[in-house]
Parts: sequence; C-alpha cells; structure tokens
Amino acid sequence: MGSTSCFWERHQFLMHQCFSLPFAFWFFFLSKRGYLSLTSRYLFLSAGGCVLAVVTMGIYSLLLFASALVFVLLVVSLDAGRVHAWVFGVQMLWQTFWHLLIQYREYYLQEPVSIRLFLAVSSLMLLTQRLTSLSMDLQEKRVRPSPLPLVGYVLNFTTLLGGPLCSYSRFASLMTGIGVDPPPDPARAVFFKLTQVFGMELVRCLLVRLLNTYDPSDLSPVWGAARVLALGAALRIQYYSHWRCSECLNNAAGLGFWPRSAGDPPGWSGLCDGDFWTVEASSRMSQFARRWNATTASWLRRLVYARCRRFPLLGTFGFSLWWHGCHLGHFVGMLTWAATVKADRHTHGLLQPKLSATGRKAYTCLSWINTQINVACIVTAVELRSVSGLRLLSTTYIGLVPLFNILLLFILFNHNTV
Repeated sequence: MGSTSCFWERHQFLMHQCFSLPFAFWFFFLSKRGYLSLTSRYLFLSAGGCVLAVVTMGIYSLLLFASALVFVLLVVSLDAGRVHAWVFGVQMLWQTFWHLLIQYREYYLQEPVSIRLFLAVSSLMLLTQRLTSLSMDLQEKRVRPSPLPLVGYVLNFTTLLGGPLCSYSRFASLMTGIGVDPPPDPARAVFFKLTQVFGMELVRCLLVRLLNTYDPSDLSPVWGAARVLALGAALRIQYYSHWRCSECLNNAAGLGFWPRSAGDPPGWSGLCDGDFWTVEASSRMSQFARRWNATTASWLRRLVYARCRRFPLLGTFGFSLWWHGCHLGHFVGMLTWAATVKADRHTHGLLQPKLSATGRKAYTCLSWINTQINVACIVTAVELRSVSGLRLLSTTYIGLVPLFNILLLFILFNHNTV
C-alpha cells in the first residue's frame, strides 16, 4: 500500500491524464459516428472538465469555475473591443492572489500546501492562456462565439490539467466538422506517444536515482557540474513527459490533427508543446526559447512581445515571471533567461557572418554546449523556486556560465555604443 501511495504521489498528473483517456476516445467515437449533436459535444467536454476538476482539486476547483463564470459574464455584457482588457486584468489579479497566498503559507507560515491547491493554480494558469487568447480573438473580431461553445472551450477536460493551448477557431472547427469530415483514428498515434512517455519516465527515474546517490560532501567541480546538469535534465524530461501525455489526451479526442507549420502535411503532432529531440537539439538560447513550451511561447509572443513597443524581450520575460508566480527562483531564472537570449542574438549577429564553414560548425557545437548549461541552470532555479536552487548553483562553477553570458551582453552593448 505504501509503495502504491508513493507511486501515485510521484506520478499523480500522469495518472489523472491516463484515466481521462478512455473518456476522450469515447467522445471521439460518439462524435465521429454522429451519436452526439454539436450541443452534446460541448456539454460532454465541459461536463467532463467539471468532473475532472472536482475529482483532482476538490474544493479548489471553485477557482476555475469562478474564472469561467466571470469570463462568460464579461463576454456577454461588454463590447468586443473592451473585453480583452477586462479579462486580462481580472484573471491576472485572481491568479496572482492565489500565487501570493501559496507563498504566504509556504514561506511565512511555513505550512505544507495541499497538492490540490497546486493543481488548481496550475490549471488556473492554463485557463488564463485560454481566456486571454480568446479575448484577443474577440478584440480583433476573429470570432463571435455563443455562451455554450465558450464554456466548452474554457472547461474542456482534455486541456484542463496540462494544455496545450489550442486556438478557439481550431477547437470550434473540430467540434462542427468531426461528424462530417473526422480526422483518422488516433489510437495508433496515442499508443506510440504513450510508449514515449514510459521511456522518458524511465530515464527520469534513473537520473533521480543517480542524483540520490550523490554525496553532498564531495565538493569537486566535476561532480557539482554533473549534478546540476543531471538535475536540469530530469526536470526537463518531466516537462516533456507531461506535454506528451497531454498531447495523447487531446489526440484521443480528435484534437491536433493538422499541419504543425505552414507547408507541412497534417499529422497528430499539430498540438504539441515540445518534442524532446527537436527542443534539445537547439544550438542557441533564442532557438530554445521559441521551441520550449511552444504553445505558451506563441501565446506570450502574441500577448506581450508583439504589443510591447519598448524592450519587448524584457517585457515578455517579465510578464512570464508574473504569470509563473514571482518566486525568488522565478525572478532569477526568468531574468537570466532574458539576458542569455539577448546575448545570444548579439553574439550570433556579430560572429556568424565572419566565420568560415569549419568555424561555423565549431561555433554551433560550442553554442549548443553553452545552451545546455544555461538551460540546466535556469530550469534548476525556476523549478526549485526558493533559495535552495540558487544555493545549489552557487556551489559549483557551472553556475558561472550564465553570469559569463550576462557579462558578455554588457561587453557587446559597450562595443555597439563605441
């Protein structure tokens, strides 16, 4: 019983998503065969989201229900041009209140925070993406939804816990067309992706076991660097695993069968937050930032970067810091990420035109190593959130690599101003 409870605690998110898979397949089958009308499809998804929220979050599911209710009221009562400002302000204030409450209980009262509350706030962050994405669509007059499709989109059980962000227009298009021109059977794609999830979880468990054998009294630089790199890899693999599992759930319901980018043939990878091999092959920090958590990156680009007239990069990472909860580790990690991306852009623009073919290959290799070290340090700081992550980075020389990138940024700025 103890081992079962421990396994559930460690893999709670994956278990919730896997238990939802049969209902997603059931929805796809009933919709494809014409047993569900358009209204019934929206009701199925929203009712499933309500049940999933209550089962996983308990009383804290009210956080999501309150946001959804306020959003619908704002949409039906305000002019389309004013909806986005109100939705953005109300939703971010509501989300920030719960982030601050968690910090108050964790750091000031030093009380354990319920895992249900963490799940609710995590889902609330994803809900913020959907609400603001739809409110921008309304502001730009791209869509004119009625209340039931709104609720179905907002409380859709396939995206409730893990995303990824799907545009309202694609969601509505699938709902209306799944009975007439349905996508192919997703069972094979879902099974293949679940095997990938199993493989990634196995690798992550091996890395965690390796980290547990680390002797803290060993202060050698090599072991310290290896520990940070292994920890960063384990934390990233957990993200890839969760994203792939969420992708499976959406695919099982029929979502995600479209071209991943313009010119590509349609496939079941159209709704993906990040493929392990594609993201980890990134040789530049700016490239990694675009590929990591891809739907969130696109959302931030549309919400902040494209609308920010001055210092858009800093504004985007600053808002990401606010959205994540403003923990100390978030503050250090996000600002370091912004600085390393800026340094990467300046360095690439300065060196790339001057290098020979052999020099470019060497530069790409060194840049990939630099990216891996920077990302490991940033993810460690962001995920550990508190002083412990920063203390870990300060005990090894590998923590100096991001500082070197920041110093390089100042040097390049001085070089450009001379």
